[in-house]
Amino acid sequence: MLEQTHSTGLNLTDIIIVIVFLVAMLTIGVLSATSEKMTSGKFFLAGRSLSWVLVGASLFASNISTIHLVGLAACGYNDGLVWGNFEWGAPFILILLGLVFAPFYFKSKISTLPEFLERRFGGASRTFLAVMGLFTALMVHIGMSLYAGAVVFEQFFGIPIHISLLIISVIIVIYTGLGGLKAVVVTETIQSSVLVIGAVIMTIYAILALPDHGIHSYTDLVSAARPGQLDMLQSGKDANAGLSWYAVVLGYPILGIWYWCGDQTIVQRVLGARSARDAAIGPIFAGFLKILPVFIMIIPGILGYVLFKDVIGENSNDTLPVLISHLLPVGLKGLLAAALLAAVMSAVSAALNSSGTLVAIDIFKRINPKLSDRNQLLIGRVSTVVVMILAALWSTQGGKFTSIFEAINTILSMISPPIATVFLLGVFWKRGTRQAAFSTLVLGFVLGVIVFCIDFFKDAGNEIDIIQYIRDIHFLMQAVFLFVICTLNFIIVSLLTPAPAAENVAGITLENPLSFITKGRLTGISDPRVLAGILLLVLVVLYYIFG
Repeated sequence: MLEQTHSTGLNLTDIIIVIVFLVAMLTIGVLSATSEKMTSGKFFLAGRSLSWVLVGASLFASNISTIHLVGLAACGYNDGLVWGNFEWGAPFILILLGLVFAPFYFKSKISTLPEFLERRFGGASRTFLAVMGLFTALMVHIGMSLYAGAVVFEQFFGIPIHISLLIISVIIVIYTGLGGLKAVVVTETIQSSVLVIGAVIMTIYAILALPDHGIHSYTDLVSAARPGQLDMLQSGKDANAGLSWYAVVLGYPILGIWYWCGDQTIVQRVLGARSARDAAIGPIFAGFLKILPVFIMIIPGILGYVLFKDVIGENSNDTLPVLISHLLPVGLKGLLAAALLAAVMSAVSAALNSSGTLVAIDIFKRINPKLSDRNQLLIGRVSTVVVMILAALWSTQGGKFTSIFEAINTILSMISPPIATVFLLGVFWKRGTRQAAFSTLVLGFVLGVIVFCIDFFKDAGNEIDIIQYIRDIHFLMQAVFLFVICTLNFIIVSLLTPAPAAENVAGITLENPLSFITKGRLTGISDPRVLAGILLLVLVVLYYIFG
């Protein structure tokens, strides 16, 4: 359980910086909402006006939260670079989003991912995915982010959790409820910039402190660090946190395909792109940005171990607070406080807007297809308030988890397999049927809940061998086994049920598995396929250096 142990003791200068940032974000969000007449299309998808820069920056900002800042620093302190695979694995999946899924999403002119699933597999799958999307947004994206932010502010600045929750919730719900996706994306772009700047400053100060602790070379750093703490790829039982290379290679793509390609909270930015080119390049740009967290969030955690292991001790969640209190001067503490607040606001506002979209379009508009634009907008705004209240109430239970970052990934490893199966095979395999999709979603969800309960209630005293065996499997490998089961179910049910008509899958499935690469001439350096190739080359070089 996270506990309050350190405070950075903000002075008046730091407090003023935080207040100015809060007022600025609220003002910018409200101005973006009132600068033009709001419609449901602008509220949910920013009027489909987002450039690739805004799409990519918003994808990055929606993903990076306070959980990342605190959690990755703690993971770096405990286990090191091996957790960086979750960051450097993302660009591979973002390339898949940009080259494969985004063109279909944009061409279909959909407003939600459940709507796309309906076109491919029918209404039952759409309803099920909408409910799952709303559930994960409320429980994970909003609830846990709010709790992590509130705990951090209590640890850092002495602000009680419930007051932090109230302040953050009110500010976010005002500009998200008024301005919709455009307000979210505009503020996210600013927030992500502040976040990166704050994290870079923290990293620089930590590096500059190394000589004072007798560390003058990389060899000295390796000697001072834990065994394997500076190794990205690890193997066998010696792998830190159980993150062996094969668990990462097999398991992360399953979580990634759901998160980056099938989660409304994330993909809504792509749906709001102004052109097919922007929809394709935006995710690839986000892939380049995802290289940064390893250097500015995980490495500071490693440096925290080297510099302050005697201060931090066993409570790795104190890594970031200790770095702040021991390294940063007055003023920069306030800047980092603003960065942390930016991370909370980015993650929550993104999920809040997507929740309003799911409720208005995938639930109410399906009940009443003639629902007016004005009523859709009203429902979207009201639902953002309701979801925020429910998520804030749920967030008060966050203290029951020992590690929020790993808990979230564990939850996602249970949710991701059926959705990843349905989206992946739905686009790559024309033979997939609506019966296969719906049965896979239901089967995967039920199995995921069972596995999660086995893990969650591990202290219940049940010592049945099969339960203990399942519990001992790493969450990434649990995701792999569930994915295999879901894939087999999808294939078998598809072959046992009538094939979909060719006209029903035209335009929403690939002509052949490699057509997203081979179709059409390359148009130069700005071609999404060329940019994806450059990103892959950068990743190969990075893995060669750090692997």
